[in-house]
Amino acid sequence: MPSKTKAQRAHSNPDYVLALAVAGLVIVGLMMVYSATFDWSYQEYQSSFHIASRQFLWVGLGVAALAGVAAVPYDRWQQWAVPIMGGGLLLLVLVLLVGEDRFGARRSFLNGSIQPSEVVKLVMVIYVAAWLASKGEQIRDVTYGLAPFAVLIGVVAGLIVVQPDVSTAALIVLTALAMFFFAGADIFQLAVGAAIGGITFIVLINKLPHARQRIDEYLLIWRDPRLVGHHIQQVLIALGSGGIFGVGLGQGQQKMGYLPTPHTDSIFAVLGEELGFAGCLVVIGLFVLLAYRGFKIALAARDPFAAFLACGVTCWLTFQALINIGVMTGLVPFTGIALPFISAGGSAMVASLAGVGLLLSVSRGKRGGQGANLDRRWRNGGTRLSRSGRRAGAGR
Repeated sequence: MPSKTKAQRAHSNPDYVLALAVAGLVIVGLMMVYSATFDWSYQEYQSSFHIASRQFLWVGLGVAALAGVAAVPYDRWQQWAVPIMGGGLLLLVLVLLVGEDRFGARRSFLNGSIQPSEVVKLVMVIYVAAWLASKGEQIRDVTYGLAPFAVLIGVVAGLIVVQPDVSTAALIVLTALAMFFFAGADIFQLAVGAAIGGITFIVLINKLPHARQRIDEYLLIWRDPRLVGHHIQQVLIALGSGGIFGVGLGQGQQKMGYLPTPHTDSIFAVLGEELGFAGCLVVIGLFVLLAYRGFKIALAARDPFAAFLACGVTCWLTFQALINIGVMTGLVPFTGIALPFISAGGSAMVASLAGVGLLLSVSRGKRGGQGANLDRRWRNGGTRLSRSGRRAGAGR
């Protein structure tokens, strides 16, 4: 039997380095969720493990989703992109009609455990990857590229903003724009689209009182650091108290009623206090490794859909981590975005691990058949590779 070629060997196994990086993040997350909730859990349920046990359950479901998605040939998702997108839009409409009202927003089902917007992050990556792969050179044509792309992203982002959840909508828009850039979009058109999106974002901020308040508080910090808001103040106290190596796992004090939502949005502050600067660097390093392996998979992908899919998942998870850490260090206005794999959350954990499953599927390079063509007026299923070299060196 002839020996495998270099390309075949490179795509015969999933990316184990990526899998180990994600496993490390999940393990740290489970430890921190337990540490952030054991006191609260004992007071409410007379069991220090009651709240954390649900996170272990969601991680188990997420690992099952990861394994299932990784086992499916990646091009199947291109064939299923349209019905998946339809299901995602249906969930966004249903949550507005029959979802639960929590903290002034209607975003979830089942007592906050399932948030359709978290699932839609993954759905959008799949659909946009399939859409870009079907367009080829046409993405540089405004009528076939930027215009329908803007309508598509605008509809999804609009449904999420109505909940309201501006931060998640902004994350989805940023991820989609990054994929559009990676696909070889015209830079001028992309700049115009980004400018229009930025203006729309500013208008929305002014229309939503809570969002406007957060921006105002953030701007006050730069004018006078003594005017820092309560949340950021408690976060900075937690991070400063941790020093180099932290006060010890489970020994943090800021989670005891000082930090709002210490097990979700503020969990990086709990980590910084208990594991210190060293612990923060380890977590940031794992996210950097995830980003490196994800983009490496995208550049080595065998076909455009696989490349766009890997790029989209990597950008989504990386941007979300950057925003959360930026908020916790006072570099970004406060948002409700959680830290992937670390923060407590049901649908967020399952969706994130399923996204990693897509990356592992692409890294295996196993195809199951022909992909779907979402543009019936264009018969060539290929796509244009960016002349600026964004996919230079991709495997063939």
